[in-house]
Amino acid sequence: MGYIGAHGVETLKRYRYSGQDHSVVAKYVLQPFWSRCVTLFPLWMPKEPFSPCLVNPQVGGIGRDLFGDDYTSDVRSFTNLRTVFHNITLTGFMFLVVSALLGYVRILISQIYSPHLDTAPPRWVHLAHGLLLFLYQTFDAVDGKQARRTSSSSPLGELFDHGCDALACAFEALALGSTLMCGRFTFCFWVIAAVPFYLATWEHFFTNTLILPLINGPTEGLMLIYLSHSFTFLTGAEWWAQDFRKSIPLLSWVPLPFIPDIPLYIIVMILMILFAVIPTIGSNVSNVQKVVEARKGSMVLALAMLLPFIALLTGVAVWSYLSPSDIMRNQPHLLVIGTGFAFGYLVGRMILAHLCDEPKGLKTGMCMSLVFLPFAIANALTAKINAGIPLVDELLVLFLYCAYTVGLYLHLAVSVVHEIKDALGIYCFRITRKEA
Repeated sequence: MGYIGAHGVETLKRYRYSGQDHSVVAKYVLQPFWSRCVTLFPLWMPKEPFSPCLVNPQVGGIGRDLFGDDYTSDVRSFTNLRTVFHNITLTGFMFLVVSALLGYVRILISQIYSPHLDTAPPRWVHLAHGLLLFLYQTFDAVDGKQARRTSSSSPLGELFDHGCDALACAFEALALGSTLMCGRFTFCFWVIAAVPFYLATWEHFFTNTLILPLINGPTEGLMLIYLSHSFTFLTGAEWWAQDFRKSIPLLSWVPLPFIPDIPLYIIVMILMILFAVIPTIGSNVSNVQKVVEARKGSMVLALAMLLPFIALLTGVAVWSYLSPSDIMRNQPHLLVIGTGFAFGYLVGRMILAHLCDEPKGLKTGMCMSLVFLPFAIANALTAKINAGIPLVDELLVLFLYCAYTVGLYLHLAVSVVHEIKDALGIYCFRITRKEA
């Protein structure tokens, strides 16, 4: 099998998710709201987009799900149903896809608003960004509650949820780039989201528990972003792109003659790095080190698992630096989406390794997400010896990059489902009917 071995299949049967959220906002504000929202979804609602279950061949008119639990063929009366894909999460993810597209193309008449993410779209777009991100957060949280409510949690459900969250970093970065009018720095905001996400996944791999601190990205981070979108509806995107002393009049009273004009979004980016990214990295590394030392393992092997992600960021940075057409400025959408799907593949492989209890250390299979970058860099280098003209047009290279990473990610998703189906002798996307 390509992704899952025999040991992995056995481990999947025993796997149980463990997580803790210490956020005060989540506990006292959002959790009660989400608990009310989950009651809007009927208990019989299928959480998988094509059919409500995975079943074994019919036995006496009763189907069996992935974990061997009985259920009746009537969708409205099934109990203890476990499924692979979460329709609620998928719906929430599509909200972010729409949000990212809003900053790029006007619906119905296809008039380009902000192809470089450095011009202001209409203000209603920012309001839509905020609403769609809020809906994404709500649906993502409600999905987990619906899973526990219907006893339908599964390891592959976790894989699907976190896979959508990994891709969400890219699509929300594009929406945020539209709101902040930050142009080429949109990619930097994606990095700011991706680094803590990957490090948290890495920590989860070793600690077996996903711990969200008192202030965390999935709760307070997303809340600040959709509030910023909504605030921009009132001020306009130009508020973020102008000098920070003009945006915040209080700072204009402070004599800062030696500081040049700095857009407010640069200040925001610096603050996010200093007070969110760096402390999170320190916490992740410290927690992993404690676990590794307690198990008498190798911290070098643990850190080696970060190398594919570091190589991805480095490769894209080198490509952008050498690019004769300045892809980070002129094609931020394609660059972020292509790299976002490569990142999703890395996260997916990391989560799958955790679910299947694979050995700690560098996963060479993760390097498949890096295969395209040497060709892209080499093509950019040809412009240096050919009067600034690359061997292959960079727009075409970017489209091929996106096609490769999207295809790689989809291959992972589809293959994992089919490998588990074949290994456990189950049928996918089929409902057995109870005989009269």
